Amino acid sequence: MSPLVLAIRPEPGCSATVAAGKAAGLAIVGCPLSDIRPLDWSLPPGEFDALLLGSANALRHGGPLVDNLVGKPVYAVGETTAAAARERGFSVARVGSGGLQATLDRLAGQDLRLLRITGRENVPLVAPAGISIETVIAYESIGLPLPGRVADKLRTGGLVLLHSAASARHFAGECERLAIARGRIALAALGPRIAESAGEGWAAVRSAAAPTEAALLALARDMCHEPPRGITARHEA
Repeated sequence: MSPLVLAIRPEPGCSATVAAGKAAGLAIVGCPLSDIRPLDWSLPPGEFDALLLGSANALRHGGPLVDNLVGKPVYAVGETTAAAARERGFSVARVGSGGLQATLDRLAGQDLRLLRITGRENVPLVAPAGISIETVIAYESIGLPLPGRVADKLRTGGLVLLHSAASARHFAGECERLAIARGRIALAALGPRIAESAGEGWAAVRSAAAPTEAALLALARDMCHEPPRGITARHEA
């Protein structure tokens, strides 16, 4: 029998992950353990050449101020964010494939002032020469309790998908709160930083080969064929 695969990212991403996981043949269920909530924010003074977006949440929860920026091109971290930008009326100048820093690095040599709309927890970025970034915090992630019925299933083992460092820390905290043994649970993370945020003691901890949903689900498929106990925890780039 295939192990339980649990997606815990917030909606609407959780449902999308479950649908893609089922299409890939995984015995996957969704249980969002966080909720994305908008924050009040204001536009910094001055003009911007483009927007730098690392999540579709910037558009879903950015509020009406986002509409004032529709004339600006968007540099998006991936296709999901790019699709949300196009739906909101933006033109997409570039779609990244290896994380937001990699997307930013590909702009090296240009003279740009970028507006980054992001969440309270975000990945630090290093701007290439000639590029400046103004950052605004437009939303935050609020942790939700792990339901008892899901906790009971995890006590017998499972594989949990981690899409963010915040979700990794929160899930680890819920396991501690509910006395769920880490040694029976494997973790598949979108990247090494996320994997490290979960801490130690899990049956296995592995990172996707690339920070994409497809790579994460491919990793989950591989891990489902590994022994459920006694796997040496490791992080892979």
